[in-house]
Amino acid sequence: MPKISQKGMSMPSSPIRKLVPFSDAAKKRGVKVYHLNIGQPDIETPKGAIDALQHKEIGVLAYSHSAGYLSCREKLVEYYSRFNINVTADEIIITNGGSEGIQFAFNACLDPGDEVIIPEPFYANYNGFAKTAGVTVKPIVSVIDNGFALPPIEEFEKVITPRTKAIMICNPNNPTGYLYSQQELETLAHIVKKYDLFLFSDEVYREFAYDGEKVFSVMNLKEIEQNVILLDSVSKRYSACGARIGMFVTKNRDVYATAMKFAQARLSPPSFGQFFTEAAVDTPKEYFDAVLAEYIARRNCIVDAINKMPGCFCPKPKGAFYAVARLPIDDSDRFCQWLLEEFSYEGQTVMLAPATGFYSAPGKGKNEVRISYCLKVSDLQAAMKCLEEALKVYPGRK
Repeated sequence: MPKISQKGMSMPSSPIRKLVPFSDAAKKRGVKVYHLNIGQPDIETPKGAIDALQHKEIGVLAYSHSAGYLSCREKLVEYYSRFNINVTADEIIITNGGSEGIQFAFNACLDPGDEVIIPEPFYANYNGFAKTAGVTVKPIVSVIDNGFALPPIEEFEKVITPRTKAIMICNPNNPTGYLYSQQELETLAHIVKKYDLFLFSDEVYREFAYDGEKVFSVMNLKEIEQNVILLDSVSKRYSACGARIGMFVTKNRDVYATAMKFAQARLSPPSFGQFFTEAAVDTPKEYFDAVLAEYIARRNCIVDAINKMPGCFCPKPKGAFYAVARLPIDDSDRFCQWLLEEFSYEGQTVMLAPATGFYSAPGKGKNEVRISYCLKVSDLQAAMKCLEEALKVYPGRK
């Protein structure tokens, strides 16, 4: 029998999705599962964008330009201008979700064996994208005690080698919800300029900044604008994960031209997703005001509840809709599986993502879980009660 590739064998499983068979089994037993494992918003998708998509007149559903429809890219230019991000349509490639944009960045800028520095914990799929591109992730650890702030510049310089070609961040951060300040990003710019590196910035959660904070985009780091690649998506912004539309944005013409070769190889991004995106850009501000208020309530619900539980700690995130909590447990993978296989409280349980999958360094995140607060407050309250009761009886409590 033919053998599976080494690349395939070394591809990591998703910590977000790998427990799905156990949640499916729990549901078959009649247990209600609160899904706090995945960033699938339950917020209603903007009606105007759905209506525009449903009433789109189509004669032939043809390929778009490999960079995406010009009309869609021009609409995105309008969107970015609202955030003081000044780009042109020919600096944007529309991708099959934000995931493809990250793959374009790795493949256009890095060779197999090159290294990318990423503060951890980080979005688990970065590991998979790096494996696919033959790239080595060099993690530097951020810590829960200071809310996962950017590690000091010295920590970056400790791991820089001749093979280091890029730094990658997610701002606001998935999985921690940390929001990098302008000062922290200017510190990164100094490192990028000093060592002539690329800076990949995943800004998918731009709209989700709390407590009066604003997201400062790396596109506004003027001294390194030729080093910067902005990676983006409409999935979370418009509660439209199924649209599969992302954006690869750069002012570096050589990088853009190289990424376009990969874009041409996959032909074109989804037409229906682009039709949706053009209309979604016109979503009124009131929609986002209501969404922001709802997520603040959800965040406060889970953070306050966890910090009242004995032995638990959860910093209050300032962005995105995730939090990482430290729990008095022996092994987060074991605990998260136990919640689905062996525990229920009044016929209910909670599904969490073990934080081990958000670290590259082995052994990290053993007593941490990522929580996605994408459910309504009443469901989150019930889920927190399940978690509280579970921690009282978990056999691996520490």
